[in-house]
Amino acid sequence: MKSKIATKEEAIAKVHSGMTLMVGGFGLVGCPLELVAELHRQGQTELTIVSNNIGEPGKGLDVLLQSGRIRKAIGSFFTSNPNVARARDRGELLVELMPQGTLAEAMRSAGAGLGGFYTRTGVGTLLAEGQELRDIDGELYLFVKPLHAHVALIRAHQADHFGNLVYRKTARNFNPVMATAAELVIALVDDIVEPGRLDAERITTPHLYVDLIVQRSGTGA
Repeated sequence: MKSKIATKEEAIAKVHSGMTLMVGGFGLVGCPLELVAELHRQGQTELTIVSNNIGEPGKGLDVLLQSGRIRKAIGSFFTSNPNVARARDRGELLVELMPQGTLAEAMRSAGAGLGGFYTRTGVGTLLAEGQELRDIDGELYLFVKPLHAHVALIRAHQADHFGNLVYRKTARNFNPVMATAAELVIALVDDIVEPGRLDAERITTPHLYVDLIVQRSGTGA
């Protein structure tokens, strides 16, 4: 096995315009802000972003939004950033709203190789319009397809050279499930240690899911 350590410039250069990206975080907690900033610097456009929210005003993914880099946003909690609603109302952004649990399960389904799942969440609302419904034991369920991405940008606390990841507290949020659902996984971490130094019981994302690890410089979260 070879080391997966890369610079943020090398890692983000593998992201191309038009790709679908999963970006970890709940609000700004657990968001790989340095990777997002590098994505903004490199200038990729027409991106589809899968994330719980699109940053906060002037922070995180909002920087990409305000520079016109995001074509579509798929997520759950967009109201914390009023710029999302404004961009949608101007016709500059496509928005696909998914309940938070549905979003997580759609990504988990992709990672597990499932063809989708049925849920009662969303039945009888606008989210179910035009979607497949199925009666199961007298209850209507909405069918949801798995959610895949070309690249996942995630945030962890520690990694070893092989890419095993340990998370810290609530920064864990969507990051582990995103690591299973993308073709290329790039992890921003605080600390990189030698193989064997991590407590195996604390490893949440095994190295097989991780392609590149970038050590945080300390200039972002």
